[in-house]
Amino acid sequence: MLDTEKEEKRVERENTLNERVPPLQLPGLSVQQLQALCKDLHRKIDVVDEERYDVAAKVAKNDKEIENLSQKMFELKGNMKRPNLKRVKVSSEAILGALFGSKHKESFDFKANLKTVKKEEDKKEEVTDWRKNVEAMSGMQGRKKLFDGGQ
Repeated sequence: MLDTEKEEKRVERENTLNERVPPLQLPGLSVQQLQALCKDLHRKIDVVDEERYDVAAKVAKNDKEIENLSQKMFELKGNMKRPNLKRVKVSSEAILGALFGSKHKESFDFKANLKTVKKEEDKKEEVTDWRKNVEAMSGMQGRKKLFDGGQ
């Protein structure tokens, strides 16, 4: 059965080629007739190429449509496995470029718009020379200052 099918396809192909391309009668033709024959063959080749391109475009469109429909069927069944997502570091300009496309000309500095918090510095006691402090504290007035400062 396969052999007969192959033979039928071969015969059909030969018949189609004989219809589209008649056998050439080159002997006895002048240069002008050969040029006209060449131009005619070129026109036929262009027509066949256009048809081939159209058919290829239709096939590609149908393949894409079949793929989309099979993807929708797959999603509707609910068997879709979700891929593990990875963290990606993206700059703010890349995000704006993705959102606004080529319309985005200006760059924003998001860090400049952040609120700044000033830390209060711990007040450090001034370190003075201890000898002067001892001389000031000596005597009754110095001890009174220490006593008043302790309360």
